[in-house]
Amino acid sequence: MILKNLKENKGKFESLRIKIKHMYWTLELASYLEDAPWPASKDELIDYAIRTGSPLEVVENLQELEDDGQPFESIEEIWPDYPTKDDFFFNEDEY
Repeated sequence: MILKNLKENKGKFESLRIKIKHMYWTLELASYLEDAPWPASKDELIDYAIRTGSPLEVVENLQELEDDGQPFESIEEIWPDYPTKDDFFFNEDEY
């Protein structure tokens, strides 16, 4: 009975299915792009990520970027919250 109802309503459920992607970055994922050839286009970054063996999540995140034809100057343009040296509170002279 349940299987019959599912088959009859299959079209209704399929129309409700929406594939939602969310780009997310972590320090670990972003670190794979630190040595990328900046500035770089979206395609160049994807190629770099694949060639260097970056995790699939990095490639997927790059594929989700909007491409306006302009190269990205740095990781900060991709992930604005990427921490810089100024974000860490330590005195380099002490090391």
